[in-house]
Amino acid sequence: LEPDVVVRRQEALAAARLRMQEELNAQAERYKEKQRQLEEERRRQKIAMWESMQEGKSYKGNLKLNQQEVESAASASAVPKSKPNKKPLRGGGYNPLSGEGGGMCSWRPGRRGPSAGG
Repeated sequence: LEPDVVVRRQEALAAARLRMQEELNAQAERYKEKQRQLEEERRRQKIAMWESMQEGKSYKGNLKLNQQEVESAASASAVPKSKPNKKPLRGGGYNPLSGEGGGMCSWRPGRRGPSAGG
């Protein structure tokens, strides 16, 4: 291999690494800024909650409204699921140990004997 080709390859590789590192640094800076904004928003919400609590207003209602706004913004495409009216699978008096209130079958121990093994 010619030495000038090797040198050009190494320079190109170093330049590519430098570009990738700069891009990674830019992404990290954007992420830090986004986290800073989220932290500022949380701080504002806490201050608003504290002020409303000092005034004697309900702060939990405000918190629920804020959470619903965040959830609706986050899952705008998600379809809310409606839960059907659920009824219990068994009656309230069901106890498998007492033998009362159960179904049709009852448990019986197997036959004892030497022919049971295998």
